[in-house]
Amino acid sequence: MLGAQLAQCSRTLASSSSARAGSLHTSAVLQAVSTRTRRSQRTLKANVQRREELERQAQQNRPHVVLGHKAGDEAKWQNSDLAQVLITEEDIRNVPKASVDPKSHAFHQTTFFNYGIGEKEKELLFDALPKMTVQGLVEVKGPNASGQSLSSDYQIAETIELGKSVWFARLVDLRNANARGIAYENRRRIVAAFSEPENPTDTGRPEVQAALVTYQIRKLWEHLGRCKKDIANRRSLRKLVHKRAKILRYLKSVDEDRYDRILERLGLERSAVEGELVV
Repeated sequence: MLGAQLAQCSRTLASSSSARAGSLHTSAVLQAVSTRTRRSQRTLKANVQRREELERQAQQNRPHVVLGHKAGDEAKWQNSDLAQVLITEEDIRNVPKASVDPKSHAFHQTTFFNYGIGEKEKELLFDALPKMTVQGLVEVKGPNASGQSLSSDYQIAETIELGKSVWFARLVDLRNANARGIAYENRRRIVAAFSEPENPTDTGRPEVQAALVTYQIRKLWEHLGRCKKDIANRRSLRKLVHKRAKILRYLKSVDEDRYDRILERLGLERSAVEGELVV
């Protein structure tokens, strides 16, 4: 009988506990948890999108690692000292050829000569040498049989030498050179422009080295724009970009004022040569 009463009590307790459990609703708690989770997920997604947008804007505002300036800011390169020094095939074609003025008989030289002819050589070839030749011819010939003065002979000899000077100037004109000849002239101009006045051929100067590498980068970039499948030269371009950055980092460690000046003269921005460079 005692066992029956205990069993009855157990059934009563079980039924009451199940009734209390049934009256406790857990759906509100689960709904609150899922709401917090969805809110957190939305916040996380918004943060990710915002971060991606900031990275995209930073990438758009970052200068091009090859060209050194932002997109659309081509004037920064065109106004740089390096761009002013360089000459192109179009520049060479646009200048007039050597000629003689038919009225004044003045000799007009061309602007660009082939490599090996500088200012001293031009003065020697087109000024001193023709005068010495004319003087020698007149002195050797002496007065003619008819007794005329030497002035007419001098004018004839001078006209002949002017014609020779014109043909020789056209022969050594830079328009007759190939791409390698024009590149040689550009490198000579770069070395002269970026060296110190007391040492105009200082090829070991960091500014000269950075300018020469920038010129190579520009040439290679134009070539790759025409030949998009030239994979080998793409690797060469990456090596040149990192070489320029290495030279400029060294110059920055030596003298930061010189570093800032050369960046302006080359048309480059700091962020184009500093940090991680992805070409």
